[in-house]
Amino acid sequence: MVALVGGPNVGKSVIFNYLTGGRVQVANYPGTTVEVARGKMIWAGISLEIVDTPGIYSLLPITAEEGVTRRLLWTERPALTIHVIDAKNLERMLPLSFQILEAGLPMLLVLNMMDEARRLGLSFNVPALERALGVKVILATSIRGEGLPELREKVIAHVAGL
Repeated sequence: MVALVGGPNVGKSVIFNYLTGGRVQVANYPGTTVEVARGKMIWAGISLEIVDTPGIYSLLPITAEEGVTRRLLWTERPALTIHVIDAKNLERMLPLSFQILEAGLPMLLVLNMMDEARRLGLSFNVPALERALGVKVILATSIRGEGLPELREKVIAHVAGL
C-alpha cells in the first residue's frame, strides 16, 4: 500500500486520480466519519493500493483527520508514504516530513504547485534537499500533470526494490 499524506488543498487528490486512473472507492475510516479514498494503480505489471488520506498538518493528532491518518500509517504500515507539500509553504510543511521519517516510514517528497512557487520567485536545490532528508524529491504541478510520470516511476521503482 502507498499512502498519500499532506495538508489540505495541496493536490493529493489530483495525484491520487492520476495514479489510480480514477479507480477509487471512498469510505469512512472504521469507527469514524472521516473519509479515506482507496484505489488501485496498475503499471508495468505491478498492482498497488493507493490511499488518499485526509488533509493533515501533524501526526500528533488533534483533529479527527490527523487521528485517522496516524492510525492508518501505524496499523497498515505503507510500503511508501508520499508526502505532498505546497511548494510555496515548504518551511511550514516540513515538520510533517520529519514526523513521517521519525516514524520510520519510507517517504518520497513531492513539492507540488511549482507553477505558483515559480511565480513567487521561489526555486529549490533538489539535490541538497534530498541529501538533507535522505529521500527522493519530485517537483510537480499536479493540476497540469507536470512531474507525475516521474512520480509514478519512482513509486514503481521503490515498491519493486529497484
